[in-house]
Amino acid sequence: MNNHENLYNSIEQMLILLGIDNKEELSPEDLKRLELTRQTKNFLDKFPGGFFIYRADESEQIIYANKAMLKIFGCDDLAQFRTFTGNSFKGIVHPDDLASVENSIKEQISQSQEDLDYVEYRIIRKDGEVRWVEDYGHFAHSEIAGDVFYVFISDATERINRQLSEKNALIDAQNEKEQKLQHLIEKHNRERSLFQQEDLQRLKVIEGLSINYDSILFADLDEDTVLPYRLSYRTQHHFEKKLQIRKFTELMKDYASTWVHPDDRELVSKMTVNDYIRKELSENDSFYINYRCIENDTTKYLQLRIVNVGSKSKISQIVLGYRTIDDEILHEIKQKSVLEDALHKANLASVAKNTFLSNMSHDMRTPLNAIFGYTALAGKNLKDKELVSDYLEKIEAASRQILDLINNVLELTYMESQNFRLNETECNVCEIVQEIQRSLLPKAVQKNISLSLQSNTMNSGVYADKEKLKQVLHHLADNAVKYTKNGGQVNISVTELKKDKLSKGFSTYEFTVKDTGVGIGKNALEHIFEPFERENNTTQAGIYGLGLGLTIAKHIIDTMGGTITAESEVGKGSTFKVTLELRKQNYDHRTEQEQSARSFSLKGKKILIVEDNPINLEIEAELLSDLGCTIDSAQNGQIAVEKVSASKDGEYFLILMDIQMPVMDGLQATEAIRKLDNPAHAKLPIIAVSANAFESDKKASIEAGMDAHLTKPINIPLLLKTIKQTVKNK
Repeated sequence: MNNHENLYNSIEQMLILLGIDNKEELSPEDLKRLELTRQTKNFLDKFPGGFFIYRADESEQIIYANKAMLKIFGCDDLAQFRTFTGNSFKGIVHPDDLASVENSIKEQISQSQEDLDYVEYRIIRKDGEVRWVEDYGHFAHSEIAGDVFYVFISDATERINRQLSEKNALIDAQNEKEQKLQHLIEKHNRERSLFQQEDLQRLKVIEGLSINYDSILFADLDEDTVLPYRLSYRTQHHFEKKLQIRKFTELMKDYASTWVHPDDRELVSKMTVNDYIRKELSENDSFYINYRCIENDTTKYLQLRIVNVGSKSKISQIVLGYRTIDDEILHEIKQKSVLEDALHKANLASVAKNTFLSNMSHDMRTPLNAIFGYTALAGKNLKDKELVSDYLEKIEAASRQILDLINNVLELTYMESQNFRLNETECNVCEIVQEIQRSLLPKAVQKNISLSLQSNTMNSGVYADKEKLKQVLHHLADNAVKYTKNGGQVNISVTELKKDKLSKGFSTYEFTVKDTGVGIGKNALEHIFEPFERENNTTQAGIYGLGLGLTIAKHIIDTMGGTITAESEVGKGSTFKVTLELRKQNYDHRTEQEQSARSFSLKGKKILIVEDNPINLEIEAELLSDLGCTIDSAQNGQIAVEKVSASKDGEYFLILMDIQMPVMDGLQATEAIRKLDNPAHAKLPIIAVSANAFESDKKASIEAGMDAHLTKPINIPLLLKTIKQTVKNK
């Protein structure tokens, strides 16, 4: 029985276990673990994507559906969903798609060694709306539940509609010019029925074509003659610059050998023989040939269009129009390149998505299988408390594993949002690496790994986001222990690099994690910090994870203004280095402040600091007080607006404004101050001092009415320079 064959039985047993009424028979510890089992089931219900299980028999009865599945169909509860769909997979799929979907699933399962299938189909929501979905299914067999499918499903309406729109747009663009010419032909046919004068009809068609064509010829295939109506410098050579009759077959051969590119010559010759022309015009009123010609050693693109202007039943009289299509071809080439690039990017996104779904599916199903399996075993051995306790411990470990996976996904999503920010506090880099060593030492001892620590710092006390820095270094060190075989070595070190004279008050620290583990291949190393990238999949490596840890680590280090690099060799080990410039705690700013003050003094000036973080407020106030300033503070934007509005003219010299604050943020507060009736208040200099360091953040500050945007930690010389420039501009 493989990992998936007892899925349905596991679900039934888990529900039985969760439904035990006499909880007095279980110990408090067992009840706690039982609660974790319930939480795991709740996780399935709260999973962001749709998930359901149905029988793989004629009934296709739905066994289970999570809440996201109900939301996709617009149903309020499971009972309503079962009624709406007839409690069957047949009721989920749009009736017009059902046959093809079922056939596709059967064919994919029969050819898949892993019993996997992927289909796209339409559904009808309860409110009547038709949506497209993606269906990732897996077939499994259980002796208790029988044959079942369990399926991950997600809404794909926007993507599929966009693909259909792009396809239709391309078809429309290709047909547009054909429709224009067809319009001319239809116009000609109407005129022919009215006038019944062959020569006049012919001239009207030719006149219409002549707008875009530099050469116009009339030919009679039966007579093997061709008469020019308009000649270009290419065709006039063949008529000796006269409007005289020539043999059609001879002209076509001469033209092809003289002008047509050698690579296109065979094609043009083939498509301009009488039999081919008659065949094409018997099916369509016109056809065209795109080809290249050689002109002054330059390749140009031309088009020859051949139109039937005689009887439909007896093809003989035709009009030939030659025109240059360089601009159109170049546009098509450019458009094709754009589409190919878009397709390439879409494929990369699809690969990343499929990789994520594949990893997510495997790395969640593996512990889920353990949970379901041990739950079923526990249910069969309820009287053996020692055995049940062992099963519950394993269920708890598997549940923790799923929780770690969820936390990684949620953290990456949070970091990509605009709510992610750093929280600088006083910390000690040596103590951080020591804490990491202590936390990983038991795991290292268990594998007989030497976990050493080295420190070479003059100033270990700094200002940094301790938890974020610790998170990054712990992940690197934990990976090193995890991927190092028994008896190996892992070294953690922190080094304060040589001081840069231009970076006064700051020191650069290099954190290094070096191991003698399995190493990383060259190809994988190039993409090691990208989401979902791993040296091997979890089955091969024997270690679970989505490949998000290093992506999260790099995002944090980038936000802190540092760098993270990796060097590795397969079989010899890996070295990860994190380099950060951090502000020292014991640095005396007075020297720089005094130099800046010589050219610009803030002595006696009252500055309003708007900051919700008490530590940041204390630091900024202390630094500015050293310059002789009088400090006032506000804990949020609303208080700042009230204080400015109630102040006397000239009371405040400047406002230093944080961005992210409760009640009213810095952007809203600035906009409110700029709208005050008193000009002396509305025009007060306002400088953003924020941890938001992206260009979009700086742009938002300026658009809100601030005069400048500085990033934390505060740099006194830069602040003085900015204040001086801001006051000067005001």
